[in-house]
This record gives sequence, C-alpha cells and structure tokens, in this order.
Amino acid sequence: MEITTEAVKELRDKTGISVMECKKALTEAGGDMEKAMEVLKTRSAAMVAKKSDRELAAGTVASYIHNAGQVGSMVVLCSETDFVSKNPEFEALARDIAMHVAAMRTESVEALVSETFIKDPSKTIAELLAGATQKFGERVEVSKISCLAVH
Repeated sequence: MEITTEAVKELRDKTGISVMECKKALTEAGGDMEKAMEVLKTRSAAMVAKKSDRELAAGTVASYIHNAGQVGSMVVLCSETDFVSKNPEFEALARDIAMHVAAMRTESVEALVSETFIKDPSKTIAELLAGATQKFGERVEVSKISCLAVH
C-alpha cells in the first residue's frame, strides 16, 4: 500500500513526531492510522527506556495561576540540553503540566506521572512525557512540582 503525504501529515499533526518516523510507522501499519499511532507509542516507550540513564542538564520552570488567584503551581521540566529546554513547544509543555498540577492539586511527581492529562484524557502524564522524549530526541522529565492553594 502506498502511503500518501496527506496521511503522513495527519499523523504528524496528531503526534508532533518527525515526518520520517510517521512515514515509517504508517508503512509498518499498512497505512492504518490507529495502528501507526500504536507503533509510535511502542517506539516511544523503547526510546524512553534507552535514554533513561542520560543526564538532565537543562530545563525550564513554568508556573500557572488558576481560579482567580486561589490556586497556583510551579513545575520544573528537565531536558538534556538547553537547545530543547528553550524550544517554544517544550516551554508550552511545561506550562500545560503546571496547569494540570494546579487543576488537579497534585502533590508529588510520583502521583503526577500516573494521572490522566487534563487537556487530553486519552493520555497519562507519563505518556505525554514519553511522547516529548520521542519528539525532541532527548530525555524529558518532571523533576519537581509544587502546588499552593488558599483553601
């Protein structure tokens, strides 16, 4: 089966993963979009395991204030290099995770990674981070979180 550029573009738009990886996944899945997403998910898990011992030498701190100033959070999202940590998509990911922490009032990193992501209930935070590792080609990890609330 021939893989169309439209199918590759659609998969890339859904995942944010490189065009070549999307094309390989679609080829392996015989053009089936859902199977290709599963292929990418499997590859993502393998990539996370492979990169798990790499040093996290860079990162960003993101904050979020929610509910008219009644709840706030801070998140430290780490990467291997400042090239990735200064990427606007990486910074947006950190803000999204900070928003999640404020909304869910999460108290620990251990609890955070097992939670369902508030903006996309089809993913856990761990899966979101695994996707970021695959997308950026570097280990991506939340190292610290803090949530404060008036009540």
